[in-house]
Amino acid sequence: MTDLVAGPKVSADVLSPVLRKHVDPAAPEPLRGMGARLLVPASPHDAVCMLYLLSFDPDERVRAQALATAQALPDKVSLTGLRDDTVPPAVLGWWADQVAENERLAELVILNPATPDEAMASIAGRCSEKNAELISQNQLRVLRHEPLLRALLCDAKLSGALRDGVADFAIRSGIYLADVPALVDAHRRIHGDVPPAPPGETAAAILAELSAELSDELEGAPLEEGRRATLTQRIMNMSVAEKIKLGTLGNKEARGILLRDTNKLVCVAAAESPRITEGEIVQLTNSRTINEEVLRVIFMNREWIKLYQVKLNLVKNPKTPLPTALRFLPHVRPSELKDLQNNRNVPTAIRTAARNLMMKTKR
Repeated sequence: MTDLVAGPKVSADVLSPVLRKHVDPAAPEPLRGMGARLLVPASPHDAVCMLYLLSFDPDERVRAQALATAQALPDKVSLTGLRDDTVPPAVLGWWADQVAENERLAELVILNPATPDEAMASIAGRCSEKNAELISQNQLRVLRHEPLLRALLCDAKLSGALRDGVADFAIRSGIYLADVPALVDAHRRIHGDVPPAPPGETAAAILAELSAELSDELEGAPLEEGRRATLTQRIMNMSVAEKIKLGTLGNKEARGILLRDTNKLVCVAAAESPRITEGEIVQLTNSRTINEEVLRVIFMNREWIKLYQVKLNLVKNPKTPLPTALRFLPHVRPSELKDLQNNRNVPTAIRTAARNLMMKTKR
C-alpha cells in the first residue's frame, strides 16, 4: 500500500514543531517508534499526519508499527482526525487506502470533503456496500472525476437500483462512456435507441484556449469584453459535467460565470476550485445574489473564515443562515458593530445582537 520509493508527499511541517523529531529519519529509532505507537501527546490532526509520515520511515520496524497503529486507530483520534478537513489531501488519500475495508473508519474518510477524488476511485471497489453508496451520493465527485464514476458503475456490491440511479444521473448530466455497459443501458432507458448526441463544448477545449488567460490572470489582466461574452455563450451550451470540470480547473473568468449558474453543483464546483483566491471569496460573501450553497461552502471552510472581511461579510449578508451570522458577530470590530445596529439591510436579529454587544463593551 505504501509507496516507499516515491516517499511522502507531505513534509514534517504539517506537524507541531515539538513532534517533528519523532518523524525525523535522523532521530534515534526509539524516538520514532514512540511516534509510531502514538505514545507521545498529539492532537488528532497531528496523530494521523504522524502515522502517515512514519509509514515511509527507513526502518522497516517503524513502518510496520505505524501501519499496525493505523489499523487499530483509537476512537479519540479517528473520530476527529479522519474527518478534519485541514488534514492534507495526500494524507487523507493514504488513510483511505489503509482503512478501505474498515467500514467505520472508511466512512469518516469518505465524508471528509478534503479527501481526494482519486482516493475515492481507488477504494470504491474495496469498501463495504454501505460506504460505496455513500461515495455514490456525492454527486459533485462523481461528475468531476471519471475514474470514480467508472469504479462505481463496475462495483458488483452496488445494488442494481443504485447503479441505475448513478448511471441515469450521469447521462442526464452529459456523461456518456460507450465502454461502460451501465451507461449504455441508462442512455437507452432515458433516450431510447437514439444514438448519443455528439459532444458539444468541452472543458478540455476551453481550458486549452484559456491557457494564455490563466497566465494573464496572475498579472491581473481581465478578459476583453467581447471574448468574455463569447466565453459566456460557450459555457451556457456545456453539459453539467463539463461545467463542473471547467469550474474546478478554469481561471477566474470561467469561475465568475459558473458561480452564477442555476445548477447548484456547478456553483459549488467553482467555489471549491483549488485555484480560487481570497479576493474572490471576499467578493462572493459580499454578494446578495450568490447561491446559498456557495455561502455554506465558504463558512464551512476553516481557512476562509480566518479572514476578517469574510466573517464581516457573512454577518452582513442576508443569505447567511442566522445562526451562522450570529456565531461570527462577536468577531466584528466595535466600529462595525455600531454600523450594524443601524443597518436596515441586515436582519433585525443581527441589529439587536449588535446593539447588545455594543452595550456590553461599554460596561
